[in-house]
Amino acid sequence: MPRRSGDGVRHVGNGAGDLVSSLVWHITMSLDGFIAGPDDTMQWAFDAFDQDRSAEDAGQNTGAIVAGRRWYDVATARYDGVEGIYGGAWEGPVFVLTHRPPAPSADPSVTFVSDGLDAALEIAVRAAGDLDVEVFGADIARQCLAAGYLDEIAVHIAPVLLGDGIPWFSGIAADLDAPEVVTGSSATHLYYRVAKS
Repeated sequence: MPRRSGDGVRHVGNGAGDLVSSLVWHITMSLDGFIAGPDDTMQWAFDAFDQDRSAEDAGQNTGAIVAGRRWYDVATARYDGVEGIYGGAWEGPVFVLTHRPPAPSADPSVTFVSDGLDAALEIAVRAAGDLDVEVFGADIARQCLAAGYLDEIAVHIAPVLLGDGIPWFSGIAADLDAPEVVTGSSATHLYYRVAKS
């Protein structure tokens, strides 16, 4: 089910007062609460979405991605890097927030940003146009939530119990609106709007 962009439009970042975009965190989680298996394994998540359209739908509404450096390093080493986003069905700019920028990427769609979260979001919002900015990486998502920037959390629950791995979330509290629940062919999708005070 396609998600509408802009239904929770919010100003993002310092100095970006005229820029608006929905900031969305899509996260795939096992039923027992892990977002990656031991040693960053993710095949279980890819398998869960082989028969499900949610990844395609999310990609259609995404104009730019702000990613953490750890996500970038793992994705590049194991999962075809940015070419593997949404199974290769998505193309667009990816802004990698990092304290240790490497040499410029050979991929023209990747930009390393070392000026902080607000700078990365401002650049991403400009690049996304009227589409959503998506967050890749749990640490970046936590920073966005703590700063009050995150508009929506989309949790895609895969029908698998991993038993071990990287847990979904800790350290930040937030109020969420009641979810929109979508039952897919191989996963259940919970779309939470972040309650704004």
